Amino acid sequence: MKFSLNWLGEFVELPNDTATLAELLTLAGVEIEGIEKRGANFEHVVVAQINASTEHPNADRLSVCQVDDGSGQPRQIVCGAKNYKVGDKVPLALPGAVLPNDFKIKASKLRGVESQGMLCSAKELALAEDSAGLLILSPEAKIGAPIGELFPNDTILDVEITPNRADLLSHYGLAREIAALTQKPLRKLEIAEPATRERAEVQISAPNECPFYSARRIENVTVGSSPAWLRAKLEAVGLRSVNNVVDITNFVMLELGQPLHAFDAAKLTGGINVRLARPNEKFLALDGRTYQLDEKMLLIADAERAVGIGGVMGGDESGVTEATRAIVLESAYFQPSNIRRTARELNLPSDASYRFERGVDPGMILRASARATQLLQEIAGGAPANETVVAGILPAPPTGFSLRYARCSQLLGTAVLPSEADRILEGFGLEKLGGTIEQATWKIPSYRADLRREVDLIEEVVRVFGINRIEGSNRSCFSAVSSADRRYDFESKLRQRLAARGFCEARTSALVGRESLGGGFGEGAVELRNPLSEDHVALRPSLVPGLLGALERNVRAGAKSVRLFEIGRAFFPPDGAEARRVALLLSGQAESQANWRGGRARPLDLFDLKGALEALGLGSLRLERSESPNFALVTNVFSEKRQIGVAGQVSSAHAAPAGATAPVFLAELNLPNDFEITTQTRRFQDLQRFPSITRDIALFAPESITHAAILSSLTSGSEPLLVEVELFDLFSGKGSADSGGDRKSLAYSLTYRDKNRTLTSDEVNAAHDRIRERLRSELGVELRE
Repeated sequence: MKFSLNWLGEFVELPNDTATLAELLTLAGVEIEGIEKRGANFEHVVVAQINASTEHPNADRLSVCQVDDGSGQPRQIVCGAKNYKVGDKVPLALPGAVLPNDFKIKASKLRGVESQGMLCSAKELALAEDSAGLLILSPEAKIGAPIGELFPNDTILDVEITPNRADLLSHYGLAREIAALTQKPLRKLEIAEPATRERAEVQISAPNECPFYSARRIENVTVGSSPAWLRAKLEAVGLRSVNNVVDITNFVMLELGQPLHAFDAAKLTGGINVRLARPNEKFLALDGRTYQLDEKMLLIADAERAVGIGGVMGGDESGVTEATRAIVLESAYFQPSNIRRTARELNLPSDASYRFERGVDPGMILRASARATQLLQEIAGGAPANETVVAGILPAPPTGFSLRYARCSQLLGTAVLPSEADRILEGFGLEKLGGTIEQATWKIPSYRADLRREVDLIEEVVRVFGINRIEGSNRSCFSAVSSADRRYDFESKLRQRLAARGFCEARTSALVGRESLGGGFGEGAVELRNPLSEDHVALRPSLVPGLLGALERNVRAGAKSVRLFEIGRAFFPPDGAEARRVALLLSGQAESQANWRGGRARPLDLFDLKGALEALGLGSLRLERSESPNFALVTNVFSEKRQIGVAGQVSSAHAAPAGATAPVFLAELNLPNDFEITTQTRRFQDLQRFPSITRDIALFAPESITHAAILSSLTSGSEPLLVEVELFDLFSGKGSADSGGDRKSLAYSLTYRDKNRTLTSDEVNAAHDRIRERLRSELGVELRE
């Protein structure tokens, strides 16, 4: 909701700095969403009166107006608006004026007709976000007066009001809040409740939806334009002026928070009945649309028809027009839940429904009616009836309850003196009914229905006391990093690395079925004494059965490429000792989608599995060929000299039941318990400034000599210039008979570099020869020249 600081200043003294006020309200729980400047203090923009208007000779949509700007000389203005009439007063921007967005006004010709300025809309003067034509000023405006006299500079606060604080939906309500927060006096409203009487002219047929309704007849009303001060206040907060009667009801709503509605008394037949709508009853509202109602919606009706949707919007057939001479002024209390439901179902939100669905102040209903009556007398010349006709009973004010001072200090965590708590609550309008040094009983004002419990009063105290005055307390305690913390961090990194390589994590049951017992990957499972089902009869000794089951489900769903991993516990006989393991599974195509080049898709193989194992960050791993009935091809995985797991291609006996049509590759490793050795500190390396030199070594070696042994021989000499070794060619198997029997051909690329200078060919050749000689002497390989 938007609030004018000029308007608020009529009720309470405000801080000099707007930012200070905004911070004060925000810290008290009334959030300020925006601050904007308003006003029309422009040079060379004056009040002008339209004395004549003719059609433009060369344009159908333009008019040529003769206006009086108070200078004694008539001005000719070309205008495109259609919402004015001769005699209206409007803003005139003279040549030399500069409007918002640096829009400069100068004399010019429009379609061949000279225009000596521009007639302005509210949007062009930054007084409204939208406009429909010219800004029509009050007939009381003085011709030639600067426009800034009608629209003085103002600051507008855009305030976010929480649903429980309906008391803040008015300028007086927010001023009351500011007065309590700043401890400044609040100007009291000099509005007495009118005399009331119950008569048959007003009846309530739906007392649950409308507990109280009042109507006051006002005769001899002259409907016309509102005075400048009233228009300025409404337009400052974004409301468009309609006529003096409608503007007064809107003004009182913005000032006091009580929505009002004025009916044209001549258009009403008989008395007023507040009833529920009939099934499928139709209603023509003020917005010109016809709505179909249901039997739960509240209507204001006369003897013949509905004239308003209670608490939401009035009817078009009973609206106030310039011909209206007598009105019936409505002020009522509607059940918030009913108004909320009606507005939502009809998609018809209004300023009135916004307030009624949050709950209006019962104590302000008749006083708001009296305030509007007073303004109608002053502005529209109305003659009100001596009594206000009422029906129903006003809702009872909130019940009072006690505040324990010790409980207040205990809950806030700091000492608050009873006298200070009393002063704060009295500042919010609460009345102390009595008490002791330990507690006091408080009467809750009618506008604070949100105060229902003792903690609500404590919240009011801390909003003024200042939450920033409460010292913070550190209730946490430092705990040293444990092995569980290090394991969690380590396994999180494993998950990130595997996910980066395209693996998806699987989480399978730690229990396996009876079909898994007795052999294969379920051999040695520790059986349960009282299994719940045949699918969960033993603790798994391996993570592999669960992954094979996940593979089966993925293949059945049509997956062409499956990469899964699981980190979990395995259990070993005889007592079910636990160990943390990681298992990886690969099967299918290397790429799930066809290659855009149209090349042939490559199947996943053992080297993809080996690359994934090396990415785990478990240090330097070594694979050695082994034998296992569960694998068609199996290797033992070593970390330094310790075996930590196995990896290989699963035998068809295990792959076929899973439905896999491609080879299935598996690895299962024990995770370390010492996480310090797996933590590798990353170090920054400068880009090399000097070039490298590469040399190749090609050799024949027996099939029994592994790549790891050759790599160890190449790097074991601690050659200072050698920085990288890479295998780039391997030829072995039956097709390698030309290499001489059970031998294989390998080729390595060796990179040499010095970080401080450029190497010479002689230096590289000498180092390269030493490495070649070491290969001959240590491994007995044959070097190919």
